[in-house]
Amino acid sequence: MQRGPLIAEGKTKQLYAHPSDADLAIIVSKDDITAGDGARRNVIAGKGLISGRTTANNFALLSRAAIASHFVARGESDDTMVVRRCTMIPLEVVTRRIATGSYLKRHPQIPEGQRFDPLLTEFFYKDDANHDPLMSVDELISANITDQTTLATMTRMAQQVFTVLENAWQAHDVTLVDLKIEFGRTSTGALVVADVIDNDSWRLWQGGTSRNMLDKQIYRNMREVTPAGLEHLRQTYLTVMQLTDHWR
Repeated sequence: MQRGPLIAEGKTKQLYAHPSDADLAIIVSKDDITAGDGARRNVIAGKGLISGRTTANNFALLSRAAIASHFVARGESDDTMVVRRCTMIPLEVVTRRIATGSYLKRHPQIPEGQRFDPLLTEFFYKDDANHDPLMSVDELISANITDQTTLATMTRMAQQVFTVLENAWQAHDVTLVDLKIEFGRTSTGALVVADVIDNDSWRLWQGGTSRNMLDKQIYRNMREVTPAGLEHLRQTYLTVMQLTDHWR
C-alpha cells in the first residue's frame, strides 16, 4: 500500500505517515530480530510478514473483546498494519503469569514456574542508555513520567489483554507465560494499546513447559547463531502465526 514519509524507525519496525489521513499511520514490520538491547542482531527472511500478520491477528482479537487499541485495519501486505497515530507513553508494561527469566534474576528466592494469580504487572521505562529500567508506581509518579490514574488504567487494560490472549492460547495447549505491551494516546486523548504484539512480545510454552518454547527466548538462548538455528526460529514463528490465524 502507498505510504507517506517515514516517521520513525525501531529495531524491528518502521512507522510511516498515512498517505491521505493525518490521524492514521502505517506500521511495517521488518525482517530483523535483536536481543540484548540490540547487541545481537540478525535478519530472518520473511519475518516481517510473519510478525505483521501475527500482530494484526492479535489486535483483531482484542478489538472483538472491546479492548481499546490503535488498530484500524490490516494492510494490503501481511507486513503492514494501519493504525491511529498516537503519542506513545515511554513505558513497557509487562504482565506475568509465571515466574521465569529476568524476574527470577531479580527475585532469586522465587522458584521458577511459580504462578501469579492474580496477575503481576511491572513497568519498565523506555531508556536504551539505561537498559529500560524497572520502575515502581511511586518512582514513575515522582519522575513525572505519568500519573497514578493512567498507571492504574494501564494495569487494568494490560491484564485484560493478557487474559484475552491467555484464553485464546489455552485452546491450543499453549501457556502464555508473560506479555509485554505498550500504550499511547490518540489525538482525542484516549488511552489505547499501541505498538505491536508479535512473537517478540511474549513467552509461550507449548504444553505448559519451558522445554517447548515457541518465542524469541529461543533466539536469546542460542550460544551461537547459525543458519540452521535461524531457520528453526523462522519455522517456530511461522507456527505461532498460523495458530493466531485461528482468531483472525
